[in-house]
Amino acid sequence: MSGLLRRPGRYTDRHGAQDIVFESDGRELIRTTIRGVRFEGKTMDSLGAQGGELPEPMVTFRDGDLWACLLEWGLTVPVEVEGRGERIATVHCAVRLGYPVETEDLTVALRLDGREYRATHPDFEDALHEIGAALPGGARLKACISCAWSDYHPVGHGMMTGLACFRGAKDVYRRCDGKKGPDGILTIWPRHTEFVQETWLCEQFEHRTSDRGYRGPFPFRGWD
Repeated sequence: MSGLLRRPGRYTDRHGAQDIVFESDGRELIRTTIRGVRFEGKTMDSLGAQGGELPEPMVTFRDGDLWACLLEWGLTVPVEVEGRGERIATVHCAVRLGYPVETEDLTVALRLDGREYRATHPDFEDALHEIGAALPGGARLKACISCAWSDYHPVGHGMMTGLACFRGAKDVYRRCDGKKGPDGILTIWPRHTEFVQETWLCEQFEHRTSDRGYRGPFPFRGWD
């Protein structure tokens, strides 16, 4: 896949709500326009105004990033269902950034075949792991979060886009056996191809197995 994806969204704060469109390359670029101001960032919780003076008080900022608002957007994710082929699930995402109370969280709701699977967590990793474990038997998400060639750095990551893709170094990643050592994730980390969003997908996708890489299987066994 290439180019920018356009995803319908909505912005809400104490001044009201506005329908918007998010543009994303699926990796580390997110753009949108809110009340005539262009915003850009790597993640939904790090969108900063591009150029000019910050448009206070029509929007609120914290450390230069958009704050005191609710960001919502929609997307689709393929789900492989054993014996039924590939289905397309609709996903609704909502990031609360200190609005309406001083909290920050992410809610993901996946709808498939008339059922909804919902999870609220600080980041996409945990939310999608919970949803992936809740899907009926034989149903598996098909996205970067569940790909055989993706992993996170041991020191942690943010809400989204901290997922490293190793599709350009598959032979090296196949040998990854933990955190440290000659084949540990810390040693091979510089070989990653790029960072991707958890819901991204490319033509080299392969389902993750239980013994692959540093972060282990998808979903976590702890979510079962």
